[in-house]
Amino acid sequence: MNDWAPIAKEYDPLKAGSIDGTDEEPHDRAIWRAMLARYVPNKGVTGDPHLTLFVARLNLQTTEEKLKEVFSRYGDIRKIRLVRDLVTGFSKGYAFIEYKEERALLKAHRDANRLVIDQHEIFVDFELERTLKGWIPRRLGGGCGGKKESGQLRFGGRDRPFRKPINLPNMKNDFYGEGSAEKRNWSREGTRDWRTRDRDHERSRDKRWPERERSWAWGESERDAKEERSRGRERKDRDR
Repeated sequence: MNDWAPIAKEYDPLKAGSIDGTDEEPHDRAIWRAMLARYVPNKGVTGDPHLTLFVARLNLQTTEEKLKEVFSRYGDIRKIRLVRDLVTGFSKGYAFIEYKEERALLKAHRDANRLVIDQHEIFVDFELERTLKGWIPRRLGGGCGGKKESGQLRFGGRDRPFRKPINLPNMKNDFYGEGSAEKRNWSREGTRDWRTRDRDHERSRDKRWPERERSWAWGESERDAKEERSRGRERKDRDR
């Protein structure tokens, strides 16, 4: 796990489909499709990929002019490409913005993410198609996004980075106070959890105790009443 990082340095569909990048088997068919895909980046795309931003989740009514107005505040823009449907000409909701300077690119990447444009909160990241080795687009089962509704979540990107894998601590080392400080802290927290559970159990038992006393007292009084009735019947039989 020494080479683990929250952001993927090389695209692997199997790792991208794992919440912590440690899965060994695909959990949906799209991952299989991405693993078998042989994707070649579009050679018709021009410009410097290292100075290009990917902007997604745009309002379908947002235009190139609006994007230029918003993103030009971070620096000089060389080119804006709003991706449109080839047949209808309607926006697909994402665009690529190329800056002239790296300083402007980094500033926009830092400040423009989650900016609201035309009532839509946008997502901003670096272009990955030509910069991340092994990249597979989402239409082929790849990507670093996805919706919860589809069940095809992808990790390793800015929007949804990998979570740090959970390493089970050595129980012997923890109980004897050995190992790293992180493990010792885990052990102490676990001890507090046990103590808390014990206290809660004691409190709940104390609450139940009066109820048991009342039930026992009720049972004893009922038993006494039965014995008194039986004695009364015996006295009546003797009097006869």
